[in-house]
Amino acid sequence: ARSTMTFCAQKCGICFQPPSIILIYRDNSQDKTRQRIMPIRNFSKFSDCSRAAEQLKNNPRHKAYLEGVSLRQLQKLYSLLKGHLEGWSLAESLEKFRQEETIDPEEDMNKLDDKELAKRKSIMDELFEKNRKKKDDPDFVYNVEVEFPSDEKLESCAWDMESDEEI
Repeated sequence: ARSTMTFCAQKCGICFQPPSIILIYRDNSQDKTRQRIMPIRNFSKFSDCSRAAEQLKNNPRHKAYLEGVSLRQLQKLYSLLKGHLEGWSLAESLEKFRQEETIDPEEDMNKLDDKELAKRKSIMDELFEKNRKKKDDPDFVYNVEVEFPSDEKLESCAWDMESDEEI
């Protein structure tokens, strides 16, 4: 068996057209940095982002690559795509995501089920991390890179293919 961390995720982004999640990762066995394009199918503005993220993360074809990408980061990418499908700008989608991820101080944590509680806890940890950073830190806003490949690059790509070409 290969060692579990053969692939080390470096950056994860979303491409709206065609909808795909793009992962930049390091292939430690070959010592190369590669890009993996994971086409998103059957996702609409009515889809559930958490479910989509879980399905992608557990997809046997992508699982090994996504080990280093948190579920919440994938959810965030899906929520940006969802916002895009609803016709929002990127800034609006990010703002909405941020609001949904904020903790309600009045909420009674004892009434939450484990899943919700874990979600709140990870939000708190993340908020704590964020607040510890200086405001001018470039990572301060969010940890998702949204990258739009330039047109000429799009034309040379067969986007529906699974590609792991070297970059």
